Amino acid sequence: MHQLEPFYNWRELYIASEDGRSPFYDEVYSEFEFSNKIYNYYIHPQWDNIGSQTLFLKVLYADYDYGYAIIEFIGEWNDCIDNDIMTLKRDFIDQLIDEGITKFILIGENILNFHASDDCYYEEWFEDVEDGWIACINFREHVLQEFKEANIDNYFLMGGVLDEFKWRILKPNIFFKMIDDNVQKRLGV
Repeated sequence: MHQLEPFYNWRELYIASEDGRSPFYDEVYSEFEFSNKIYNYYIHPQWDNIGSQTLFLKVLYADYDYGYAIIEFIGEWNDCIDNDIMTLKRDFIDQLIDEGITKFILIGENILNFHASDDCYYEEWFEDVEDGWIACINFREHVLQEFKEANIDNYFLMGGVLDEFKWRILKPNIFFKMIDDNVQKRLGV
């Protein structure tokens, strides 16, 4: 797992640790010191710790004018034991919402498992973005199934073209536009 780095091809466009509005502003990273672990496996030091033992993320891009953020995840999303959604929502997502972010693109290729609890924080997140949305991109099939079984699909957009989206070849604004167009079609707007 230590070789799985967050996507870095947009670093010339955005770096969360240099963004004064980001929850990770002034964060210092090491390229050589591996200190964060998911269970007994070290992960790359570029991933951001949100206070969860098993879930880490990286804000790949945030555009406050258009109100969106692209966030990549790694690990196990565990609401059952660690209440990861509460930690994510309270300590991270709320700060982005306060800065005007209402559209969230969540990249879940590196989410290995999901363990559900209740859906209260998902519902709250959904209500907080009012005119926005939360889209799940490239989550593994069994994770999406676990989301559906826990009724998380009531709050997150998922499935269809979002399951196998070739986003790495795009610039963030094009990526956002394609997801936004897809969301608008789904919502019939």
